[in-house]
Amino acid sequence: MTATLSLPDGPKMPRFLRLMKFIFQPVQYVEDFAKTYGDTFTIWGQDDSHIVYFSQPEALQQIFTADSNHFESGRGNQVLKFLLGTNSLTLMDGDRHQRQRQLLTPPFHGEKMRAYGDAIREIAQYVSNRWQTGKPFNIRASMQEISLRAILRVVFGLDEGQRLEELRQLLTSVLEFSSSPFMSTALFFSFLRTDFGAWSPWGRFLRLRQKIDELILAQIRERRHESNQNRQDILSLLISARDVNGQSMSDEELRDELMTMLVAGHETTASALIWALYWIDCLPQVREKLLRELDTLGDRPDPNTIAKLPYLTAVCQETLRIYPIAMTAFPRVVKSPIEIGGYKLPAGTVIIPSIYLAHHREEVYPQPKQFKPERFLERQFSTYEYLPFGGGNRRCIGMAFAQYEMKIVLATILSRFQVSLVGKHPVRPVRRGLTIATPAGMQMIATPQKKHVSTVVAV
Repeated sequence: MTATLSLPDGPKMPRFLRLMKFIFQPVQYVEDFAKTYGDTFTIWGQDDSHIVYFSQPEALQQIFTADSNHFESGRGNQVLKFLLGTNSLTLMDGDRHQRQRQLLTPPFHGEKMRAYGDAIREIAQYVSNRWQTGKPFNIRASMQEISLRAILRVVFGLDEGQRLEELRQLLTSVLEFSSSPFMSTALFFSFLRTDFGAWSPWGRFLRLRQKIDELILAQIRERRHESNQNRQDILSLLISARDVNGQSMSDEELRDELMTMLVAGHETTASALIWALYWIDCLPQVREKLLRELDTLGDRPDPNTIAKLPYLTAVCQETLRIYPIAMTAFPRVVKSPIEIGGYKLPAGTVIIPSIYLAHHREEVYPQPKQFKPERFLERQFSTYEYLPFGGGNRRCIGMAFAQYEMKIVLATILSRFQVSLVGKHPVRPVRRGLTIATPAGMQMIATPQKKHVSTVVAV
């Protein structure tokens, strides 16, 4: 394709109508535009602030491997500053971003990460033990509790005490508000982000956030003065981390990064777990094959053995393919003109790598609307074809931990319970903040899991 100065075609509709569709019909939004305009399309903005969507593997490779100096990614996420803070990795660019990423990455990999497996399993058992078998319950509330308790234990090192309960209750309120329809709308209409006092939605949010800040900062200061140097929670590891100049993170930097981990790791993991349970329930052949694999583990398997199960891994991968929790990777704002996919993009253009559209390309994933874990056993997909955690230097640093947690929780629950959807109706994704998820009121029923009888099931 010959490079051209003109941007690809795209919808020319009033901004208000476009935003309404983006907020309330997130999947249809990209599917309709891709169907009309093709793989690459432009959302026309005022002046030169146009948004260009890409989903072809070749274009995504160009974006993710380009010199990071071409882009400002943190600038594209400034709308999240009110929640994450000014020191969040998500909002940084250049040397600051590279420094923070180097400090934050080690605790999420290798033996340090695998040491968290037993804690995750205990939490999944604790929450699922409170289910009343045969009675409907809100599956989102349960999965959110598991993911939040896992973060508070693994990241903050909190497993009991008053501060744990205070933080858990406050964070539950803030994170639920952050995923509400009001917040989904307020992210794009700044006039809604006005403090009219404690009785107003935004005013209540600000006051909750202030209380959370105080508790997190108190936890950081207390941990700094602890004599126990062998703690393995992520907060303790980050306090002791040093950059190439021997400098550590300040209390404020730690606070903002901890809040980023909470926001990025709570709702996303909970939603992924719910989708997995939904698909496993919908497709008996998937459930049977997965249970046969789990039956090989014995009564108390090592979490690291669970993490290596091929079919369980494939189920998790397909869950994150068909409805990726984040529909797009981080936006990149072009700083200096760059050619992507045959188009010369001028400075100011916003690049959107579309995870959802990349995961539904027929030539990469035949029958993309069907849930087929086997596709991940039959071939390897490149990081430009399968990218549920984004790509390039902005790929989620918690990727390995999120996948690990997902597998431990699913294996723990499914070894003991069959979890079934109430009503057996098809579930469609809805927007929750910046993510897509199952509807908030979704009900499921847990019944004791019968020991699997080894029968051959064609899949």
